[in-house]
Amino acid sequence: MSLACGIVGLPNVGKSTIFNAVTAAGAESANYPFCTIEPNVGIVDVPDERLATINKYIETAKILPAALKMVDIAGLVEGASKGEGLGNKFLGNIKEVDAITHVVRCFKKGDVVHVHGDVDPVRDIGVIELELALADLETVTRNIERVSKKARSGDKDSISEKEIFEKAYAALEQGTQLRAVEWSDKERLTLRPLFLMTMKPVLFVANVGDDELDGDTPEVAAVRDYAATTGAEVVALCGDIEGELSGMEPEERTAFLEDLGLEESGLTRLIHRAYNLLGMQTFYTAGPKEIRAWNIRKGDTGPKAAGVIHTDFEKGYIRAEIYSIDDLIAHESEAAIKAAGKLRVEGRDYVMQDGDLAHFLIGK
Repeated sequence: MSLACGIVGLPNVGKSTIFNAVTAAGAESANYPFCTIEPNVGIVDVPDERLATINKYIETAKILPAALKMVDIAGLVEGASKGEGLGNKFLGNIKEVDAITHVVRCFKKGDVVHVHGDVDPVRDIGVIELELALADLETVTRNIERVSKKARSGDKDSISEKEIFEKAYAALEQGTQLRAVEWSDKERLTLRPLFLMTMKPVLFVANVGDDELDGDTPEVAAVRDYAATTGAEVVALCGDIEGELSGMEPEERTAFLEDLGLEESGLTRLIHRAYNLLGMQTFYTAGPKEIRAWNIRKGDTGPKAAGVIHTDFEKGYIRAEIYSIDDLIAHESEAAIKAAGKLRVEGRDYVMQDGDLAHFLIGK
């Protein structure tokens, strides 16, 4: 699926360093503002130990993990909503992504220039979130004006839209990020075409120093406290260390992590959190040609999942044969799963579960 997670933040907080480490795409990273102008795009494999588990019981020619699209967006400055810095270009890039990974500088040492002269993560977060809110406020105001005339004439759809837009306007006026507001399904559907940035789910990435890998610092604590009030999540990592790890061979990387006292890299945690942030889950197809992980949204049905493999499969979907990884571990082969009566036949209404292994029957 083409869902994208945008990496944002003030200039020089480590966005491109982290993007490079996640994607190994080689985005430019330097000690001056606006190093990134056009957004860099990378496709990231989602780490998944379940693929190796499946391969233990099903021999295959190749293994293909699920993928996540990451977009490194230019640094934002105060006044962007009025065109400062890269202003409108930056905001336009954010509108196009499905979720936001907001990198916040929490390291103090080093000679990297801070755009505000000192390290204050909550202030820095506030700069960006205020600019996004101001841009959203302008969008909502414009749409209230658009529907007001029809609403005054009694048009029911316009009246409903106006009420929803005004609810968003009131929240933004009070300084509330729209993701922290409770919305009904109808309200979300009405607001979706506006691509409001403060409604997008957010993961704060606290970029710490190489001697602060446990994230136990006042700066990270401040980020966590802020995130808790706005419906966001937090992951702490060191961009420089992650950059080193990304260039290592697997065995060397494992040894290095052990030396650091870490079970997994910060980037693994980041990718998994970003994947969940986008509301994604994984199902698998497995056979002699390939074992493959596929992205679907949580709540997608069997036909939707089949359509991810090929668009024609959604329309031609007849049924699916489904079993779980736990079934595979317990019975050790598909034939044994079927013999034990654990191979389920599911119709068009079946809601896919994370970790399902599936064979789809498609009609012509």
